[in-house]
Amino acid sequence: MRKPIEQQLKMGETDIGSIEFDPRSRDEIPKLLRGLQHIYCTPELNEKVFAILENIVPKETDPNNGRPGMELWKILVLGTIRLICNWDYDKLKEIVDNHKKIRQMLGHGIIDDDKEYPIQTLKDNVSLLTPEVLDRINEVVVNAGHQLVGKKKEQGLNVRCDSFVVKTNVHFPTDISLLFDAVRKVVELTARICFQENISGWRQSYHLIRNVKRARRRIQNTKRSTSKDERKRTKREKKIKKNCRNYLSEVESLLERARNSISVLRAKSIDKEKTIVEIESYITHVERQIDQTRRRVIFGETIPHSEKVFSIFEPHTEWIVKGKAGISQELGIRVCIVEDQYRFILNHRVMQNEIDVDIAVPITEDTVSKYSNIFNFSYDKGFHSPKNQIDLRKILDSVILPKKGRLSVWDRAREHSDEFLALRRQHSAVESAINALENHGLDRCSDHGIDGFKRYVSLAIIARNLQRIGDILQQRERKRRKRLAA
Repeated sequence: MRKPIEQQLKMGETDIGSIEFDPRSRDEIPKLLRGLQHIYCTPELNEKVFAILENIVPKETDPNNGRPGMELWKILVLGTIRLICNWDYDKLKEIVDNHKKIRQMLGHGIIDDDKEYPIQTLKDNVSLLTPEVLDRINEVVVNAGHQLVGKKKEQGLNVRCDSFVVKTNVHFPTDISLLFDAVRKVVELTARICFQENISGWRQSYHLIRNVKRARRRIQNTKRSTSKDERKRTKREKKIKKNCRNYLSEVESLLERARNSISVLRAKSIDKEKTIVEIESYITHVERQIDQTRRRVIFGETIPHSEKVFSIFEPHTEWIVKGKAGISQELGIRVCIVEDQYRFILNHRVMQNEIDVDIAVPITEDTVSKYSNIFNFSYDKGFHSPKNQIDLRKILDSVILPKKGRLSVWDRAREHSDEFLALRRQHSAVESAINALENHGLDRCSDHGIDGFKRYVSLAIIARNLQRIGDILQQRERKRRKRLAA
């Protein structure tokens, strides 16, 4: 049983609409909470947001029966505050257990002031939010922001689009380190399930993992030499291959033991199929990494990029080279954002196995379907292709998409027109939005899986827009106080 919010105030509890914030504060927390307060205290926005939040409750759940779950409003507050401050769940727990204004925004008063939030409760409830639900709430938030800045319906939006890389929480991938990750999980999971079922053979599982780790370390230490002497280099290459064979032999013996244990477990018909399937998935990773390590190190082959996996635990991670100065590569996924002239982020797209040129038309169509009063759309050269130039002009009359390479007479005239140059100069402002997102959670995604990644990005977008609303309201309050003091 879940409610949007507990409507009946308890003794000592402060109404959310009565919470006061310092308008001079430049910290992100008061700005976000002020934005949330505006959504909560505006009846039209309140109804829309709560109606959307109800979609995260499973349809088969009876709202009138069962234990009361966390209120939907609290889930939204917790999710956005975590992202805007770039906290992990341990930090989130510490703050929501002790921060006065945040606890007031969560609906706590004097009576239940000692209530604490277990970490697992925070994780389970925030994970109920889906990217689809958050994107719908973001539309409501953006429209609320447009009303605050006094935008009229006939006024058009000048929007700019760009992409950046959100890193996944992974270490730098090498063949031997990825192989170690996979075999470690195989040994740990197999030893655990065998211990539960009284099957012998894995009593020294910790020692077995350490042996594999030592074998990996020997290869790493051998690779450290940077001698230019040809004789020493040849000797080092032979030693690397020898250590690599020993490493692979150690791993293959553990792999065989794991397969034998799985056969015994299946013969006993135990109720552990889910764990066994998980072990087999890691065995698949081990087999692939053994093959690639042998081909690359021992036989000197070059592994095609399409065959590589850059993380055992976050397999959606991509190796991205954007050509930035001082950054040779980034490990993560590209995210494209669309921002308007009022600094609200209208739309975004997680670009899984996509580049800028692939998503220019789809993200434009999606944004135009949500906001019909877009006057022009600006991009950088990475979105250019002859086909995109044609297709985008079918969607919008004004498309600011510079061409790559040599320009024709018509293109040169178009790109040197006053309108094109003015809007092109404004395009770089999107970098400010990207920098703000990276400083407020989107530098590195700490959530697991592609679903967690998409939810993390959506929460960061909506948190940034709520912060922007709070900033606008703070500016108004400062001006009001200045007039009263005059």
